Amino acid sequence: MKISTTTCALPMLAILFAVFSTSLAIRCYQCSSATDMKGVDSCGAYKAFNRSQHIAIECNSDESHMPGSFCMKVVNQSPRGFIWDGRWRQVIRRCASVAETGVTGVCNWGVYENGVYWEECYCAEDQCNKASSMIVTPLMFLSVVIYAILR
Repeated sequence: MKISTTTCALPMLAILFAVFSTSLAIRCYQCSSATDMKGVDSCGAYKAFNRSQHIAIECNSDESHMPGSFCMKVVNQSPRGFIWDGRWRQVIRRCASVAETGVTGVCNWGVYENGVYWEECYCAEDQCNKASSMIVTPLMFLSVVIYAILR
């Protein structure tokens, strides 16, 4: 009995596709401090992000709020006072399909016209949006100080 190469190739292609497609899927943390219960900081807005409270989800699964091939972390912070003086801070961690700058592995930041500081970080490794704090470069620190003085 002769077996055609097409008959053998189809199951092999299906297995190869399944293995290859799962290796391309990225896993990211998904949470938002806006949805935290009052008095709870599970997304890491004010305290360090606790990875044991969260499970990284596959970005192309039904669990993901937004499908994508990157992880993203967004931080927004009010301009007035310190945390204990009423400053609010919001953190969002999720999957992203497109990096605004087209580049991953970097953080972009700025200040909106209303004085709210924003930062968006994109990365392309599993669970890479877990970082609790950013690395402040001297140029970033100087820019924020100059903005605060001129305001």
